[in-house]
Amino acid sequence: MNNKKIYIVLSFTGTAPATLIRMFTRKKYSHSSIALDKELNEMYSFGRLNPYNPFKGGFVHEGIYRGTFNRFKKTKAKVLEIDVTEEDYNRISDEIASFKNGKWKYNYLGVLLYPLKKAIRFKNRFYCSEFVKHLLDLTNVDFALPEVVEPYDFNSIEKSNVIYEGILRKY
Repeated sequence: MNNKKIYIVLSFTGTAPATLIRMFTRKKYSHSSIALDKELNEMYSFGRLNPYNPFKGGFVHEGIYRGTFNRFKKTKAKVLEIDVTEEDYNRISDEIASFKNGKWKYNYLGVLLYPLKKAIRFKNRFYCSEFVKHLLDLTNVDFALPEVVEPYDFNSIEKSNVIYEGILRKY
C-alpha cells in the first residue's frame, strides 16, 4: 500500500476578520486550509469568495499567488505534512471534487458561536476548520480533534510534521 501526503495550512492574513478571530481564540493562526500537493497548488478551504469582500464566503480553491493570499502578501503560515494511505488520500480528493460542483456557503454562525464551543451545523455550510476536519474525518485515522475545531487544533495531530513556518509567499 502506497502512502500519500496531505498538507494542512494554518494562516493569518492580518485582516480585520482574521484579527477578530485571533482575538477570540488567542492563537497565532486564524484560518486553515487543506492541500493535496506539497506545492500548495491544490489548496482548499472555506473563506472569502472575493478577496475584497469579507462578507461573502464559501468553498474556495486557494493559492499562494491568487485570491486572498495574493492580496495579503504578508500572510503568515504554518504548513503541516501528514502521511495518509492512498485510499484515504483518494477519499479526500473525491470529496473535494464533489464540493467543486455544489452551492456551498460560509458557516458564519458556526464561527460566531465558536467561543461558546457550540457546534452549529448546516447543510451546505462550513467554516474553514470545520471543512478541514470534515475531510480528515473521512480517513481511517483517528486524528483526535475536538468536535468544535479551530485552526490551532490541527497542531495536535501526532502524525504531522511541520515542514514550514513563515511568510506564505516565501514557501
